[in-house]
Amino acid sequence: GHAALALGRFALDYGLVTVPSRPETAVCLHCPCGPVTAFVPWDGCRSGNPVRFHSVPAFAAAIDLAVDIPGHGKVVVDIGYGGTFYAFLSAKQLGLDVCASKTRDLVSAASAVTEAVKKQFKLHHPESEDLAFLYGTILTDGKDAFSEEPTTNICVFADEQVDRSPTGSGVMARIALQYHKGLIQLNQTRTFRSSTTGSLFTGKAVKATKFGDYNAVVVEVSGEAFYTGTATFTVEEEDPLKYGFFFK
Repeated sequence: GHAALALGRFALDYGLVTVPSRPETAVCLHCPCGPVTAFVPWDGCRSGNPVRFHSVPAFAAAIDLAVDIPGHGKVVVDIGYGGTFYAFLSAKQLGLDVCASKTRDLVSAASAVTEAVKKQFKLHHPESEDLAFLYGTILTDGKDAFSEEPTTNICVFADEQVDRSPTGSGVMARIALQYHKGLIQLNQTRTFRSSTTGSLFTGKAVKATKFGDYNAVVVEVSGEAFYTGTATFTVEEEDPLKYGFFFK
């Protein structure tokens, strides 16, 4: 999420979009999950914040799934897709507080959930089985019903990494779950807070759609992002490995 927002700004400021327009320019980003369109403020000289983007279709993959977590017993999780799959549950189910517990304890518990769900539930992606894997677990404060107040979560993904933001794909998946359960309606904006940094994203379902057999929604995520560096890659014509290589 943060990367998509920052890449949108970067594309404008470094001339990767040939004809930017005021007050906002659409930038298409090709992500592993598919094309994502970012909408970046543009004043004629440089980009600005907040940036928003529209997701690939997001959907509820499983609701109220009972899972046995070693050391914690049975918990109930939801699985949502927002470009990748996450398991969702309140930290309270694991005897923790997403806002007050130590990050290490939250990470350990979330990782145990991820591993248990992987063993006990098979995922399906409508278009690509390469995407049919659980990327991580998002622990929440349990405040899923619509409210003007922010709801807090922590995303633990990949190899016990913790997101510095509320997580763009996580916000998409969580919105899809809330919409599926009838807890929010189209164009109702929710605010999501990261328990680690306090950073905020907003999200709303802007369009109902179908994705394979799933009832899905397109979600708009908005937030502030700042890129922090650039890199230049050079290919020399005489380089014998300029096109890459394979291991047998």
